Amino acid sequence: MHFILNRLKPLLSRQRRSLRLAGLIICCLSLQSLGIDFRLPLLASYGKTVVARFEAWQNLIEEHRGSSDWQRLQAANQFANSRVAYMSDLRHWHVEDYWATPIETLTSAKGDCEDYAIFKYMTLLAMGMDESKLRLMYVRALTVDSPHIVLIYFSDPKTMPLVLDNLKDSILPAGERPDLKPIYSFNGTGLWLARAQGLGKKVAASPGVKNWQLLQQRIEQGE
Repeated sequence: MHFILNRLKPLLSRQRRSLRLAGLIICCLSLQSLGIDFRLPLLASYGKTVVARFEAWQNLIEEHRGSSDWQRLQAANQFANSRVAYMSDLRHWHVEDYWATPIETLTSAKGDCEDYAIFKYMTLLAMGMDESKLRLMYVRALTVDSPHIVLIYFSDPKTMPLVLDNLKDSILPAGERPDLKPIYSFNGTGLWLARAQGLGKKVAASPGVKNWQLLQQRIEQGE
């Protein structure tokens, strides 16, 4: 358990920064109506193709701020699956395992399973979705006998979650994904051991989770 949480610590910090940057992009695009073109720094650093990706991302977020949860899920899932090409961490980052921020994923337009899940998670939060409905879930992909990460959505804590996966474009209930064996899920508020239906058992008494919660507080305080 401590190993898992230690792996998640740097991700949380990058997630918080990425969400603030997504908000900054939205703010800057609003300033564009005042004649201030935020795209110039991005254009100078990355070129027109990357600028177009960020504009499309911002437009997606703005368009779905008032949408239903289902519409948001469909939009975020389709955007990520269609605009990000799968590439292993070893080939992409030259390390065995690297969890990229949404900014890194969108800039390179490449990522592996957790990068898709993180990008969708952060996009949905930026759209205004309640974080309590979202979890990143560590599973085992049985068809290839390999670790895998997906994003799951709960309309209610006691219901079967929906699965957003880079391996399938369709959003399906977890019960219709027998190829995935759930192990644990997490978000910015905690970590849960998986069960067949519902949220599972939250690991509230673990010292590791308490450290995780303290870390969130420190990040929110600007440390």
